[in-house]
This record gives sequence, structure tokens and C-alpha cells, in this order.
Amino acid sequence: MTTEIETSLTNAFGGARTLSDLFAWRVQQSPQAHGYLAFDLATQQWIPVTWAAMGARVEGVILALESLALERGARIAILLPNGLDAVSVDQAALALACVPVPMHALDNPASIAYIVADSDAALLVAQSDAQWQAICSAGVAMPSLRHVVIAEGGAPAASGERQVIAWADWLAGAATRTALARQAPQPDDLAALVYTSGTTGKPKGVMLTHDNVMANVAATLQRVAPQPDDVFLSFLPLSHTFERTAGYYLPIGAGCCVAHARSVAQLADDMKTVRPTILVSVPRIYERVYSAIMSELAGAPLKKLLFGLTHTVGWRRFCRIQHLPVPGAMPGWLDELLWPVLDKLVASTIRAQFGGRLRVAVSGGAALSQPIAHCFLGLGLPILQGYGLTETSPVVAANGLADNDPATIGRALQGVEVRIGENRELQVRGRSVMRGYWKREADTAAAFTDGWLRTGDQAAIEDGRLRILGRIKEIIVTSTGEKIAPADLEQAITSDALFEQAYAFGDNRPFIACIVVLNRSGWARLAAELGLDPAAADSLRAPGAVDQVLQRVRALTKAFPHYAQPKAVGLTLEPWTSENTLLTPTLKLKRMNLATQFAADIERLYQR
Repeated sequence: MTTEIETSLTNAFGGARTLSDLFAWRVQQSPQAHGYLAFDLATQQWIPVTWAAMGARVEGVILALESLALERGARIAILLPNGLDAVSVDQAALALACVPVPMHALDNPASIAYIVADSDAALLVAQSDAQWQAICSAGVAMPSLRHVVIAEGGAPAASGERQVIAWADWLAGAATRTALARQAPQPDDLAALVYTSGTTGKPKGVMLTHDNVMANVAATLQRVAPQPDDVFLSFLPLSHTFERTAGYYLPIGAGCCVAHARSVAQLADDMKTVRPTILVSVPRIYERVYSAIMSELAGAPLKKLLFGLTHTVGWRRFCRIQHLPVPGAMPGWLDELLWPVLDKLVASTIRAQFGGRLRVAVSGGAALSQPIAHCFLGLGLPILQGYGLTETSPVVAANGLADNDPATIGRALQGVEVRIGENRELQVRGRSVMRGYWKREADTAAAFTDGWLRTGDQAAIEDGRLRILGRIKEIIVTSTGEKIAPADLEQAITSDALFEQAYAFGDNRPFIACIVVLNRSGWARLAAELGLDPAAADSLRAPGAVDQVLQRVRALTKAFPHYAQPKAVGLTLEPWTSENTLLTPTLKLKRMNLATQFAADIERLYQR
């Protein structure tokens, strides 16, 4: 397997063995092809950027970095939104054998300051002076930080012994410099220090080498097979290894064009304008679209009936194509007869919300619920579920267009070995597995057993495909000794459009309960039916509303054992986000933070 990956690297990327060589090779191979689409605020247009132009931008940042005389291996903290500047700093750092430390631009200042300090970053590139001042105010010592570059605005405020300079001045000051003899990075050098999201405790810095990431890019390229005329829409933060590999380095290797979305809030408009052919996403985006569709259909019974018929027929067609068990006994010829009409009336209008020409829609970072997967696949949206970890660069397994079973996360990539260990734990070995955790030898040792990385996820291998069963550390153990995977319950609950988010709990308690975030329009309809004021906070605790919601939750979880079905529920309208510290930057629940946030509500539910 290792030999096959080495051959793939040599053949696919002109012998490039590092990420900086990969970028240089792409610029040389396709200088006039469009590498990026950047949104111009002045003209409100998407402007194409050629690989040659991007190469020139990166060279300008390299000269600016050289002016700081950073040592080889110096950590460079990058706190920028997705865009050409973030890519330029990352590539410049890699070219000088420095180590990018990507951070989520919307993370809270205390967390950012912790990462800057823990990584011993010598340089921080931040978006604004206000952002930098907030980091300084967090009260965290950052002794190694010597330089700060501010991307937007005029001259930033002075900051003691540190050099704080505006981006434009930084680049202009180095524009006349002569390029120095550069020490190129080696495959075993660090290509990133990526801090895990930290659903519990402080985040850990994952050490990924050039060889780790390059091996994963080569293997992912074979599974997804992007083409030079493909257009990616990038919106997941580049601090997320999933986006770094699949939405950033992979398009460089394949010669595709990447459009950086303006924001998550404008994502729907960007999809319709850019019309991507490949989308790398987390399940939350598909859940939001599904929820919006269900809300729209709630008051239109005929449309709802037609929609249901469309995705049912489409799902049967998908199962036949993928050689999966076909539900029901409807003959295939009848489905083929109905489909052109249903596709034109319903399915094509849904696909148009994603731009209308998606040929690959990757879903990773968390599990996508089966009802939502079946629905979109039935509507002709080619969703491929995959699985990975920051520690594995990150992709371990993924489905393919011609081999797609949405009940699984697909087959392990070429060069990635998987096995099932004690307690049904999925364990991984291969070139894409991290070197270890930054300055945490004990944590690194605990992460491995006999050279295999312990994922912390329970899994099964069925006919060569991987199925994730649950998270070992997130298993709820009730006071009666029953064990329940909360993520499975939460997925079942949020398959209903009324529920935006769900948090199940019950550790050392007599039964399972949950807190749900209600969809505002769905809540308005329910409140009206019950004669309640949807804007009144007390309405969320009204016995009639709580009973109605609990009945719905129980119906959604009826397939679970009796002891796993929630016996009490709390209602809220305020969404959980990374900004309010209730979600990680990759949109996973921060269970400890949620437990603290809703401590009083949780006690009230159990007192009842």
C-alpha cells in the first residue's frame, strides 16, 4: 500500500513531496488557468485569479516573511477568514519551512490566546486591530510572540515590545527585497500545527507533516476524482483539517478552481451564483436546507405529498444503481417512467438551491442522519459521507460515486489500514497518521496502541465498509446502568424540521432527557395551535407545549430501546454556535459547556 501511495504522489504531482512543492508545481503546470474566485466588494462580482497571479501573491508574502528573519520551523499563527490572504500566508510559511498554526476566525479571544501561547507562535496574522486587542485583553501570556500583522484597517495600535504592523505596510516594505536562498521543507517537516476543537478540556496541537498531508491528498484524489474543470465552494474554516485537505490542498493537486464563500450567512446566495460542482461540507448545512424544505411544506399538503413521492421514487432508483436493498415492491420500470416528471417538478428545484450542477457533495466532520441522506440522495444530490480525524490528516474512509452506501462511511482509503480493537474501537495506521501532540508526550503515548492510532470511535467493518457505532467517551451511563450513545438520539430528533438542535443527557441520572432548539417558524405554528404567544418566554415552559414536543421526541426515538427514549424535554429558541461557546468551530456539541449553560433547566427536568 505504501508503494502505491508513493507511486500516486510521483505520478499525480510531478514528483512533489511537500505542500510547497505541490503549489509551485501547480503554478508551473497551469499558470493561466483559474485557481480561485474572489468576491470583489467594489463591483459585487466574482473575479477569477489565475495560478500565476496566485503564485505572485504568495511570493510577495514570502518576501515579507523573510524580512522578519524567522528561524526554520517557527510557528506562524493564522487568524484569517477563508480567502486569498489566508492561502498566501499558509503557502509562504510552508515555502520557508515554517509551521502554519491555523485558527478559527470566529473563535473566542481566550481560546485564540491559549493557542498562540501553547504553540510558541513567533508571528500572528490577524484580521483586525480590534481582534488583536481582544486577544491581548484575555490575560494570557504569549512570550514567544514577537510580530503581529493586521490584515484590515490603518495603522494598528502599538503593543509593547511586539512589532504590530498593517498588512499593506508589511508587504510594501518587503516589495523591493531580493529573495534569499531558501531552505526548502522536507517531507518529514511539520506542515501544520492544528488544534483540535476541544469538546472537552483544552485543545491539543496535532502535529501533521508534509508527508502526512500529501499522502492523504493523493489517496483522497483517487476516491473523489475531481477534474480540472471542477469548481469548489469553500466555506468551512481553514482551521479545520477536513477543509485544509479536501477543500484547499486537494484542488491544488487536481488543478481545480476554488471560490471562497463570503460567509455562512451568504452561503445560499453564493451557491446559486458560483454554482459549484464540488461541495465539502458538514452535515449541518444539509440539515438546514432540509429543515427549510420541511417548514415550507408544513402548510402545503399537496406539495408535501408530491415531495414525498419524489424522494421515495428517487431513493429506490438510487438503491438500484448502487446495488443496495430496494425498499417496497414497486417495479423499476414504473419508477423510471415517473422520474422525469418528478425530477422536473420537484427534484431539480431542490438541486437548484445548491447551484444546480453539483456532481459531488461531500459530508464529513460528523454523521449525517439517514432520513436526510436518503432524502437528498433520492433527489439526485450526490452526497458522499466520509470519516476522518485531525490526527489522520484527516480522511480515513469515504464513499465513492460508484460505491456509495450512506449507512456507512465507505471504505478505507488506499494506504490507510483500519482494524477493530478492544471495546469495538476503530484503530488506524498509515502514512497520514500524525506525528503526535505538540508538547504532550503522555497524550501522544495514550493515543496509540501497538503503533495504531486509537480513534475513540466504536465501529464495525461490514463487507469492507466502515460503520460508525458511537463515540466511546460520549456514551451516557444512567444510574440504572444502561448505556446510550447521545449522538444517535440527537440525530433522530433533529430529523424533524421542528428541531434545529438537540442535546441529550442523563449520566448518573435515572432516565434520559434532552434540551431542544426549536425552529422559530415551526414554534410559531405550534404555539398558535396551543393558543400561546410564541414571543413570550413563559410559553416555552407551558405544559401543553412541553407535552406536545415530548410526544414528538418520543415518536422520533421509538426505534430506540425504551430506556434510551427521553422522558423529559426542555425548550429553547436560542441557537447554539461556536461564538457562544456551545459548539466547536466544526459544529460539534460542547457537552460540558451545554451542561453548564443549562444546569438549572436540567435540575428542573429531573425534579419533575
